[in-house]
Amino acid sequence: MAAVGTLNDKALKRKERLKALRERQSAQSDAVQQEEEKETEKLPKPVFRSYKPESDRLKELSIQSAKPEDATKSIKEDMETGQTDHVVTDVDLSNLAPRKPDWDLKRDISKKLDKLERKTQRAIAELIRERLKASQEDLAAVVMGEALTRNNTKNMT
Repeated sequence: MAAVGTLNDKALKRKERLKALRERQSAQSDAVQQEEEKETEKLPKPVFRSYKPESDRLKELSIQSAKPEDATKSIKEDMETGQTDHVVTDVDLSNLAPRKPDWDLKRDISKKLDKLERKTQRAIAELIRERLKASQEDLAAVVMGEALTRNNTKNMT
């Protein structure tokens, strides 16, 4: 009979341990549920600006549509402050005329074109000097000859 008594004691101890385990698990689940409830309370609520929800519960979260205000008073004030005594009579037409589509390109390249123009003039002068040396003619005579031909063409017209 001693074996039966010890088995009963062991069964009672096992029942107590299971009961304590269940209590601990239920306490933990209660704590988890409380944490979840706190988390759901911390979540931001949606705000509907342009969407019109169908649910009554969500309709409370939508923003009411704005009513337009009367702007006539502010427009009248702006009109009164905008009236000036002086009238502009001189109009600069260059400011009114639209610019050509490539004006910014011309502006950006103008410095480079100036340098290129100087180099071109130097190259032309160099070529003229070489031709004159090759033909052994006097520079002054050539210039005078060109001047005479220009004058003759002017007199003919």
